[in-house]
Amino acid sequence: MSEEYGLLDPENAEEPGDEWEEIDVSDTEADRIARKRDREFSQFRERVKDSDQFKVEQSVFDDATLAALYKLVQDGYVQAFGGPISSGKEATVYSALGDEENGEVAVKIYRINASNFRDMREYLVGDPRFEELGGDKKRVVLAWVRKEFANLKRAIKAGVRVPEPLAVQRNVLVMEFMGNDGRRAPTLADARLENPETAYEVVKEYMRRLFDSGLVHGDLSEYNILVSNGELCIIDVGQAVTYHHPNSGEFLTRDCANIASFFQREGLDVHGDELENWIRENADPEK
Repeated sequence: MSEEYGLLDPENAEEPGDEWEEIDVSDTEADRIARKRDREFSQFRERVKDSDQFKVEQSVFDDATLAALYKLVQDGYVQAFGGPISSGKEATVYSALGDEENGEVAVKIYRINASNFRDMREYLVGDPRFEELGGDKKRVVLAWVRKEFANLKRAIKAGVRVPEPLAVQRNVLVMEFMGNDGRRAPTLADARLENPETAYEVVKEYMRRLFDSGLVHGDLSEYNILVSNGELCIIDVGQAVTYHHPNSGEFLTRDCANIASFFQREGLDVHGDELENWIRENADPEK
């Protein structure tokens, strides 16, 4: 295999299943900061809202979100903000300067008011972590962000290249920035692949490792795989479910069909059902 898209060395993964750390969606320090509205926080809020790069996104920055950002700044995870690097229906990702160790970081902010709860429900129904959330939209979004943080950690332990999660506070996730100088790395859809065969083998192996760790991505396609500094990196794992989820089989089939369809357009003779069979047949039976 070419060294163009080298695989990460897998680390020892935890046992798969639904044995996730408990996700706490109770009142947080950020919520208390928001209510207190002390002088320093008020000044921070005004600086952010007056900043040019945030004026078009003011709907994202309600007081509770600003409180979460303020806490992350106070804790040293964020030193300064850049501009938005991607924006979707549920979240906007900004570049930012982190601490000396991490350098440039990505800050993903979920919009509590704009997030589509109905879209999220497909990935939540049947997950025991969300049984007590009911129809409370805010609690679901806050839990969703912590779920993404936990999924990223689990993927890394399985040897899957994903952005390293650094911190989570309320509806804000800080993670490794995939790109350079404030520009996000291109997606697989946008990149020019010199060796699609190697790229396919890497994606295929990462899907197997993710499955071995007890996870199915659930929305995998060429649009959430980045090509960064010679590596392929899977992103947007917030919706990933354990394979005990009642829809995990359907999600895996869909992921495999999406990936096969992309690489067919790149000239490869691959098929979704064959990819799914390979993942299941080569999964570690002891995990």
